[in-house]
Amino acid sequence: MFQVRIHGRGGQGVVTAAEMLSIAAFEEGRHAQAFPSFGSERTGAPVVAFCRIADKEIRLREPIMEPDALIIQDPTLLHQVDVFAGLKKGGYILINTNKTFEQLGLGDFLRDWPHDRLCTVAATDLSRKHVGRPMPNVPLLGGFAAVSGVIKLESVIMAINDKFSGKVAAGNIAGATEAYDIVRAEMEEARRQEAAHA
Repeated sequence: MFQVRIHGRGGQGVVTAAEMLSIAAFEEGRHAQAFPSFGSERTGAPVVAFCRIADKEIRLREPIMEPDALIIQDPTLLHQVDVFAGLKKGGYILINTNKTFEQLGLGDFLRDWPHDRLCTVAATDLSRKHVGRPMPNVPLLGGFAAVSGVIKLESVIMAINDKFSGKVAAGNIAGATEAYDIVRAEMEEARRQEAAHA
């Protein structure tokens, strides 16, 4: 079973991202489960949502305490919430930012982490560009498909078409696809650098 925890703020589509991730997994014939952790749901408040993906029925119902991957929709949470709590060693980390992990103050914490599991993508900028609104959730799903390989970009696109229509769907598909391409290029560069240092 692959477990994903998504951190963001109210109004950023955190819960929708988890739902769409589960739809993408269903499109691939797998089992999936998505649910939020509800606290105060006011706009701007920290929100967490969870998604589990498995090849057989999922019986667990509790929040994900030891995720295989983190999607962080708002980098300001890095210094407010322990977003990394329980993350499996060598797990995937995808952050919505145009800064590096060093610039975010995470260089020491992630020094021994596999570089091809660490990724950033300016998802809010991509959403503004393609959808006209600062909604980082859908581009981050494209980025997640690239960094993790757990779901395919085509499945994310099917989930977008399931949730949206017309111009909004087209814009979200463009944003997710561009994020996917950016992250793939980042991963290839990270692997090249690791090979050079090996």
